[in-house]
Amino acid sequence: MWAFAQQRPLVTEDPETIGAGRILLEGGVDYSRSVEYPVSGLEGHLLRVPLFGVSVGLSSIAEIQFDGGLYNRLAITGRHPAPLSHLLTASGTFISSVEDLVVGTKIRIVSEKASRPSFGVRFATKLPNASNESGLGLDTTDFFASLLVGKTVQSVRVVGNVGLGILADPTQGDRQNDVVTYGVSFARALTEAAEVVGEVNGRVSTRSGEPPPGTDTRGTVRFGGRYTIGGWRADAALLFGITSRDPSVGVAAGFTYIFDAFQVP
Repeated sequence: MWAFAQQRPLVTEDPETIGAGRILLEGGVDYSRSVEYPVSGLEGHLLRVPLFGVSVGLSSIAEIQFDGGLYNRLAITGRHPAPLSHLLTASGTFISSVEDLVVGTKIRIVSEKASRPSFGVRFATKLPNASNESGLGLDTTDFFASLLVGKTVQSVRVVGNVGLGILADPTQGDRQNDVVTYGVSFARALTEAAEVVGEVNGRVSTRSGEPPPGTDTRGTVRFGGRYTIGGWRADAALLFGITSRDPSVGVAAGFTYIFDAFQVP
């Protein structure tokens, strides 16, 4: 079941974990066009490289996750008035920053059986590593909690997520916006090594009226493929934004490697 925990290029979390004593390493790159930053007022084409993920199996049912990136580079195509545009340090046509780090814990609660899906929960915190002076970050700490469901039917793996996100207002530290997070994905095995994958993943603002900037409704559709050789898996996908604030189109590619690292007492 640990193979289900290898998710790239998808974002929707599978309830299955990687297993006790295992370590999963992910690396990748993505490029998105027409990305909007409503807090800083920047608009442009975003390159993120390298993206990384590290998951450590603490037991047969639990793992801890670290996800982030070392270099985000925005080719600026537009500037618009925005709440924190006065803080920008970018004066040219490019700006760069690190990616926010997300620290999460996933726990499988119920294993999959022939008559039922597997269930799990995930709790995660986004740390404010990307600065608002760059225009690419919000300098806020956000919290997420999700219920995870997964079921395999013949050669198709279907996964669903629903949860709550508590997003801080980047313009006023004493306010927040609660959003509903969601994700539905599938993985269809073509051969023992090759899969076609896809998903719809995003969030919906629960605030009546205009939400705080940077906490609005967002969503992305991904469609791609994966190929596995031993403990290695390569992936690639196309990305399409759902809302007007999401990237118009993008591409992503990367790899995953999993191995036995230590014995759990």
